[in-house]
Amino acid sequence: MDEDTLDAASSAVRSDNEIATIEEQSGSAEIILSSSERAKRRIQRQQRQITRLKESLSYRIGRHITIAVEKPWRIPFLPITFPVYVFLLGLERLGRRPQKKIDTDYDSLNLEKQNISRDAIVFFPTNGVGFGHFTRLYAIARRLRKSNPETEIIFFTTMPTLHIPYSEGFVTYHLAGRGKQKEMSASKWNMLVEEMLTLVFETHKPRAFVFDGAFPYRGMLNAIRENNSTRKIWVRRGMFKKGSKVPVDSIEHFDLIIHPGDAVEDKITELNHSAEIMKTSAITLFDQNELWAREKSRRRIGIPSDCIGVYVQLGAGRINDIESEARMVIDSLLENDEVHVVLGESMLGSRLEIEMDRVHIMRDYPNSMYLNAFDYSVQAGGYNSFHEMRLMMLPTLFLPNMNTGMDDQLSRCLEAEKEGWGVVNQDRAKSGIKKDINKMFELSNREIEEIVPNGADEISHRLSEILLI
Repeated sequence: MDEDTLDAASSAVRSDNEIATIEEQSGSAEIILSSSERAKRRIQRQQRQITRLKESLSYRIGRHITIAVEKPWRIPFLPITFPVYVFLLGLERLGRRPQKKIDTDYDSLNLEKQNISRDAIVFFPTNGVGFGHFTRLYAIARRLRKSNPETEIIFFTTMPTLHIPYSEGFVTYHLAGRGKQKEMSASKWNMLVEEMLTLVFETHKPRAFVFDGAFPYRGMLNAIRENNSTRKIWVRRGMFKKGSKVPVDSIEHFDLIIHPGDAVEDKITELNHSAEIMKTSAITLFDQNELWAREKSRRRIGIPSDCIGVYVQLGAGRINDIESEARMVIDSLLENDEVHVVLGESMLGSRLEIEMDRVHIMRDYPNSMYLNAFDYSVQAGGYNSFHEMRLMMLPTLFLPNMNTGMDDQLSRCLEAEKEGWGVVNQDRAKSGIKKDINKMFELSNREIEEIVPNGADEISHRLSEILLI
């Protein structure tokens, strides 16, 4: 239990030098800190360090015992109060009970930060095994820039593909995810999140902060809770399976909760909270009229203009293992001599090792710009890929991931069958996959009858209103 305190204490000595370096790298030529401002920031960092120490389990348990020693009449009750207190702390750590907020006495040092904001917005997408969280905020940011060209847009993210927002001209900061850090504790990593994000806030003074992720990091919550001049927004996608949970005190840190739409009716049962709720249409990075033309896309990918193009993206898979789902799909598709398979290779994963005739590998982002090149697709059924295929009503075979924990891919994919443009395979057997691929080939391209509304437009419009306040 001493780990939290030891982590925080051991990092306190070197944190000033590390964060001073971050300040120099993240500052602009227009921001010159006086000695008094540097001193103020140093004191604020030290105060945040003290707060983290006071919030650690070991400190609070030790404090509980110390109070009993200071007030001896409590000692006889320790055999009862101590296990109860530890149990309650455990519920906090699991997110089943709100974390106790430690009172601080340095609010006067934060007045400038609380009362000043600029025409700027910080986007914080997390990343899991794919681009889902990032793509949604990226779509919103691109549209916001069109409507508010003067607004400064900043990305702070654990995504390693920094060149994507950077190439669009967005200010970009990166913190490697905890999984990339060797033997780093959760408390130390959250300290880095809090300090780096606080520096971003102090430098850019954003009027709004937008987070997209399943679970808010404690370090992030600590950083945003003192910024009274910044509107905090959580893009929190629905489709949570029964029994999935988020920390109960997370929502209270946000002013607005945005629920992007999905194919299945969203049955959200929210905890009691004061945050405003906004529901939107599904979010896609592109609209139909933004996709590349068919011939241009095929030339770029390198497939013949007269072939049957099938786009396959099933996530990480052992392509050369003939028993793997991905290989069974490819072998079944290639039984048709007119088919060319384009494998979508994630920029977050290892490169695919496969050498087969009529199989092409595409490692790019966003792959959805090439959708007009394809006649069919085979997908896992994640939020982004599903709605990209639905945007074009592209005949698709879905192999939904049944072990995603928080994302009910099966229910979503079954909607494609009901709408007549999808086939869902659940057995994962070679014979079943081959049979369902033949069903997919029997589907015809559906006429797109109307422009599908894009939730990114709705959210960017709302953010424009917030930035004007």
